[in-house]
Amino acid sequence: MNGNDRRDNPYDPRTGRRIGPISQPGYYPGYHTLSQQGFWDAKTRAVVLERVSNVPAIRFFTAEQARLLETICAHVLPQDDRDPAYRIPLVPAIDKRLYEDRHDGYRYADMPPDREAYTLGLEAIDEVAHHLYGRGFEQLGPLAREEILKTLHDGKPPAGHQIWRRMPVHRFWQMLVQDCVEVYYAHPWAWDEIGYGGPAYPRAYVRLENGAPEPWESDEQRYEWKAPDTSVSDDCEPIHSPIEHPSPHRK
Repeated sequence: MNGNDRRDNPYDPRTGRRIGPISQPGYYPGYHTLSQQGFWDAKTRAVVLERVSNVPAIRFFTAEQARLLETICAHVLPQDDRDPAYRIPLVPAIDKRLYEDRHDGYRYADMPPDREAYTLGLEAIDEVAHHLYGRGFEQLGPLAREEILKTLHDGKPPAGHQIWRRMPVHRFWQMLVQDCVEVYYAHPWAWDEIGYGGPAYPRAYVRLENGAPEPWESDEQRYEWKAPDTSVSDDCEPIHSPIEHPSPHRK
């Protein structure tokens, strides 16, 4: 989704009105985790504030790769209902991880290192776009992009076969989604969205029964929403990955 066309925003199915962009989407309006930072220890406070105030520079990806990945991530984890000033930057954090060569300490035997996997995956996605539409992924409309990414989700990309022989498409897709989700939900603006109370140390949590909110948290205020017509996210299908016992290789 391009974030500039309100037709790409989610909408209220009862009224048809588009939702956002707003500074704080989610079911906890007015709740701000950072308002509790005075209760955190100094190190925790510094780590969390760094995520807001210091967006890493792009050092691993080329400018072209970074733009392509930005477009892809905007579909993997859309933020069209967020005001642009409050959108959580995903690609800079992914770039930082790859530049510093940080990983989980292992990789699957059929996967290349993460740096190579991203380079290959971006190339393959553009190959699929050219195969289906004769243009690069970034030049396509939102629905065409969604349909291309769905072929990866389904494990059935129609092009880029030489790359997918070197790297299973389902593993690349899972790595991409995992990176997007981990970066997004490490950010305090995402905590506001889901009503997360933030770091528990040293104050700790006291209401551990029946899911009751802490005194400083907000009650949930749900609203109805539906994905835009330019999205295929409502076409939910399970990921058909082979059942296996992974044999991780140390990096």
